[in-house]
Amino acid sequence: MDGIHDLGGRQGHGPIDVNEPPHPFHSAWEARLFGIVRAYTRPATFSIDLFRHARECIDPADYLTRRYYDQWLEAHATMLVDAGAATVEELATGKSARPIPGMPAPMPPEQVAAAKRAMSRYDRVLDRRPAFARGDRVRTIASGSLGHTRLPQYARGRDGAIEMFHGCHILPDTNMAGDGPAEPLYTVSFLTAELWPEAAGRKDRVYLELWESYLEGA
Repeated sequence: MDGIHDLGGRQGHGPIDVNEPPHPFHSAWEARLFGIVRAYTRPATFSIDLFRHARECIDPADYLTRRYYDQWLEAHATMLVDAGAATVEELATGKSARPIPGMPAPMPPEQVAAAKRAMSRYDRVLDRRPAFARGDRVRTIASGSLGHTRLPQYARGRDGAIEMFHGCHILPDTNMAGDGPAEPLYTVSFLTAELWPEAAGRKDRVYLELWESYLEGA
Protein backbone atom coordinates (compact mmCIF):
# COMPACT_ATOMS: atom_id res chain seq x y z
CA MET A 1 0.00 0.00 0.00
CA ASP A 2 1.31 3.44 -0.87
CA GLY A 3 1.42 5.70 2.17
CA ILE A 4 3.49 8.02 4.33
CA HIS A 5 5.30 5.03 5.87
CA ASP A 6 7.20 4.37 2.61
CA LEU A 7 9.92 6.99 3.15
CA GLY A 8 12.82 5.17 1.49
CA GLY A 9 14.64 7.38 -0.99
CA ARG A 10 12.52 10.46 -0.26
CA GLN A 11 13.92 13.91 0.31
CA GLY A 12 12.69 16.77 2.49
CA HIS A 13 12.36 15.10 5.89
CA GLY A 14 15.64 16.36 7.29
CA PRO A 15 18.74 14.45 8.41
CA ILE A 16 18.52 11.14 10.26
CA ASP A 17 19.50 11.45 13.91
CA VAL A 18 22.26 8.87 14.39
CA ASN A 19 23.12 10.02 17.92
CA GLU A 20 20.08 8.80 19.83
CA PRO A 21 20.83 7.02 23.13
CA PRO A 22 21.33 3.26 22.71
CA HIS A 23 18.55 2.39 25.17
CA PRO A 24 15.75 0.32 23.57
CA PHE A 25 12.97 2.37 25.20
CA HIS A 26 12.57 6.11 25.73
CA SER A 27 10.01 5.74 28.54
CA ALA A 28 8.83 3.09 30.98
CA TRP A 29 5.44 2.83 29.25
CA GLU A 30 7.15 1.75 26.02
CA ALA A 31 8.77 -1.21 27.77
CA ARG A 32 5.44 -2.10 29.38
CA LEU A 33 3.64 -1.95 26.03
CA PHE A 34 6.31 -4.14 24.43
CA GLY A 35 5.86 -6.71 27.20
CA ILE A 36 2.06 -6.69 26.86
CA VAL A 37 2.20 -7.11 23.09
CA ARG A 38 4.65 -10.02 23.39
CA ALA A 39 2.58 -11.71 26.10
CA TYR A 40 -1.07 -11.41 25.15
CA THR A 41 -2.89 -14.18 23.28
CA ARG A 42 -3.66 -13.10 19.75
CA PRO A 43 -6.79 -13.85 17.72
CA ALA A 44 -6.15 -16.39 14.96
CA THR A 45 -6.48 -13.70 12.26
CA PHE A 46 -3.41 -11.79 13.49
CA SER A 47 -0.15 -11.86 11.54
CA ILE A 48 2.93 -9.67 11.28
CA ASP A 49 1.73 -8.50 7.86
CA LEU A 50 -1.68 -7.49 9.25
CA PHE A 51 0.13 -5.54 11.99
CA ARG A 52 2.30 -3.76 9.44
CA HIS A 53 -0.74 -2.90 7.32
CA ALA A 54 -2.54 -1.51 10.38
CA ARG A 55 0.46 0.73 11.13
CA GLU A 56 0.58 1.87 7.52
CA CYS A 57 -3.08 2.98 7.72
CA ILE A 58 -2.31 5.47 10.52
CA ASP A 59 -3.12 9.05 9.53
CA PRO A 60 -0.01 10.57 7.89
CA ALA A 61 0.26 13.41 10.41
CA ASP A 62 0.01 10.92 13.28
CA TYR A 63 2.51 8.57 11.66
CA LEU A 64 5.14 11.29 11.37
CA THR A 65 4.65 12.70 14.88
CA ARG A 66 3.94 9.64 17.05
CA ARG A 67 6.82 7.69 18.55
CA TYR A 68 7.45 4.18 17.30
CA TYR A 69 5.77 2.38 20.22
CA ASP A 70 2.89 4.85 20.18
CA GLN A 71 2.28 3.60 16.64
CA TRP A 72 2.41 0.05 18.00
CA LEU A 73 -0.28 0.96 20.53
CA GLU A 74 -2.58 2.42 17.90
CA ALA A 75 -2.07 -0.49 15.50
CA HIS A 76 -2.66 -3.22 18.09
CA ALA A 77 -5.70 -1.41 19.49
CA THR A 78 -7.18 -1.20 15.99
CA MET A 79 -6.53 -4.89 15.36
CA LEU A 80 -8.13 -5.94 18.66
CA VAL A 81 -11.27 -3.92 17.96
CA ASP A 82 -11.52 -5.12 14.35
CA ALA A 83 -11.16 -8.76 15.48
CA GLY A 84 -13.90 -8.37 18.09
CA ALA A 85 -11.43 -9.19 20.85
CA ALA A 86 -11.94 -5.84 22.62
CA THR A 87 -14.13 -2.76 22.42
CA VAL A 88 -13.04 0.87 22.39
CA GLU A 89 -14.56 1.23 25.86
CA GLU A 90 -12.56 -1.74 27.21
CA LEU A 91 -9.33 -0.31 25.83
CA ALA A 92 -10.10 3.11 27.28
CA THR A 93 -10.83 1.76 30.77
CA GLY A 94 -8.25 -1.04 30.74
CA LYS A 95 -10.88 -3.48 31.99
CA SER A 96 -12.42 -6.41 30.14
CA ALA A 97 -16.22 -6.38 30.14
CA ARG A 98 -16.76 -9.89 28.76
CA PRO A 99 -14.90 -13.07 27.82
CA ILE A 100 -13.57 -13.36 24.29
CA PRO A 101 -15.35 -16.17 22.38
CA GLY A 102 -13.00 -18.96 21.29
CA MET A 103 -9.92 -17.42 22.90
CA PRO A 104 -7.67 -20.00 24.61
CA ALA A 105 -6.67 -19.56 28.23
CA PRO A 106 -3.38 -17.77 29.01
CA MET A 107 -0.33 -19.98 28.63
CA PRO A 108 1.40 -21.14 31.84
CA PRO A 109 4.87 -19.58 32.19
CA GLU A 110 6.62 -22.96 32.05
CA GLN A 111 5.25 -23.54 28.51
CA VAL A 112 6.44 -20.25 27.01
CA ALA A 113 9.92 -21.40 25.99
CA ALA A 114 8.60 -24.43 24.08
CA ALA A 115 5.87 -22.33 22.43
CA LYS A 116 8.43 -19.79 21.20
CA ARG A 117 10.44 -22.57 19.56
CA ALA A 118 7.25 -23.71 17.78
CA MET A 119 6.22 -20.26 16.52
CA SER A 120 4.90 -19.87 12.99
CA ARG A 121 7.32 -20.34 10.13
CA TYR A 122 6.89 -18.48 6.87
CA ASP A 123 9.00 -20.67 4.59
CA ARG A 124 7.24 -23.32 2.51
CA VAL A 125 8.15 -26.20 0.19
CA LEU A 126 8.44 -25.04 -3.42
CA ASP A 127 6.64 -27.40 -5.82
CA ARG A 128 8.04 -25.92 -9.04
CA ARG A 129 11.20 -24.41 -10.45
CA PRO A 130 11.76 -20.75 -9.57
CA ALA A 131 11.36 -18.40 -12.51
CA PHE A 132 14.75 -16.76 -12.02
CA ALA A 133 18.32 -17.81 -11.20
CA ARG A 134 21.41 -16.01 -9.98
CA GLY A 135 22.69 -13.55 -12.57
CA ASP A 136 19.34 -13.09 -14.35
CA ARG A 137 18.39 -9.53 -15.24
CA VAL A 138 14.97 -8.55 -13.92
CA ARG A 139 12.73 -5.51 -13.74
CA THR A 140 10.42 -4.76 -10.82
CA ILE A 141 6.74 -4.17 -11.46
CA ALA A 142 5.60 -0.55 -11.49
CA SER A 143 2.34 -1.04 -9.56
CA GLY A 144 1.83 -1.11 -5.83
CA SER A 145 -0.48 -3.15 -3.59
CA LEU A 146 -3.78 -2.49 -1.81
CA GLY A 147 -2.36 -4.06 1.34
CA HIS A 148 1.05 -4.38 2.91
CA THR A 149 3.92 -4.91 0.46
CA ARG A 150 7.68 -5.31 0.71
CA LEU A 151 8.33 -3.61 -2.65
CA PRO A 152 9.27 0.01 -1.81
CA GLN A 153 8.17 2.81 -4.11
CA TYR A 154 11.71 3.90 -4.97
CA ALA A 155 12.48 0.46 -6.45
CA ARG A 156 9.41 0.07 -8.66
CA GLY A 157 9.87 -0.17 -12.41
CA ARG A 158 13.67 -0.51 -12.00
CA ASP A 159 16.19 -2.89 -13.51
CA GLY A 160 18.25 -5.15 -11.28
CA ALA A 161 19.95 -8.54 -11.09
CA ILE A 162 19.20 -11.71 -9.12
CA GLU A 163 21.94 -12.24 -6.52
CA MET A 164 20.51 -15.10 -4.46
CA PHE A 165 17.51 -17.43 -4.20
CA HIS A 166 16.09 -17.93 -0.68
CA GLY A 167 13.49 -20.64 -1.25
CA CYS A 168 9.72 -20.22 -0.99
CA HIS A 169 8.14 -17.85 1.56
CA ILE A 170 4.68 -16.51 2.37
CA LEU A 171 3.83 -13.41 0.29
CA PRO A 172 3.24 -10.44 2.65
CA ASP A 173 0.83 -8.71 0.25
CA THR A 174 -1.80 -11.43 0.67
CA ASN A 175 -0.89 -12.73 4.12
CA MET A 176 -2.88 -10.09 6.01
CA ALA A 177 -5.92 -12.36 6.07
CA GLY A 178 -4.28 -15.75 6.39
CA ASP A 179 -1.56 -18.22 5.47
CA GLY A 180 -0.66 -17.87 1.85
CA PRO A 181 0.12 -18.07 -0.90
CA ALA A 182 3.88 -18.61 -0.92
CA GLU A 183 6.33 -17.59 -3.64
CA PRO A 184 10.03 -17.79 -4.44
CA LEU A 185 12.04 -15.09 -2.68
CA TYR A 186 15.21 -13.51 -4.08
CA THR A 187 17.88 -10.99 -3.22
CA VAL A 188 17.93 -8.45 -6.06
CA SER A 189 20.68 -5.86 -6.50
CA PHE A 190 20.25 -2.43 -8.07
CA LEU A 191 22.84 0.13 -9.07
CA THR A 192 22.15 3.29 -7.10
CA ALA A 193 22.09 5.24 -10.38
CA GLU A 194 19.17 3.05 -11.49
CA LEU A 195 17.22 4.12 -8.41
CA TRP A 196 18.37 7.75 -8.14
CA PRO A 197 19.68 9.60 -11.24
CA GLU A 198 21.89 11.88 -9.16
CA ALA A 199 24.03 8.81 -8.33
CA ALA A 200 25.17 8.46 -11.95
CA GLY A 201 28.68 7.08 -12.25
CA ARG A 202 28.74 5.46 -8.82
CA LYS A 203 29.27 1.71 -8.39
CA ASP A 204 27.30 1.36 -5.15
CA ARG A 205 24.46 -1.14 -5.08
CA VAL A 206 21.26 -1.53 -3.07
CA TYR A 207 20.14 -5.07 -2.19
CA LEU A 208 16.47 -5.91 -1.60
CA GLU A 209 14.70 -9.17 -0.76
CA LEU A 210 11.83 -9.37 -3.25
CA TRP A 211 9.15 -11.93 -4.04
CA GLU A 212 8.74 -13.40 -7.51
CA SER A 213 5.45 -11.63 -8.31
CA TYR A 214 7.29 -8.30 -7.91
CA LEU A 215 9.62 -9.21 -10.79
CA GLU A 216 9.58 -9.54 -14.56
CA GLY A 217 12.27 -10.69 -16.95
CA ALA A 218 14.33 -7.77 -18.21
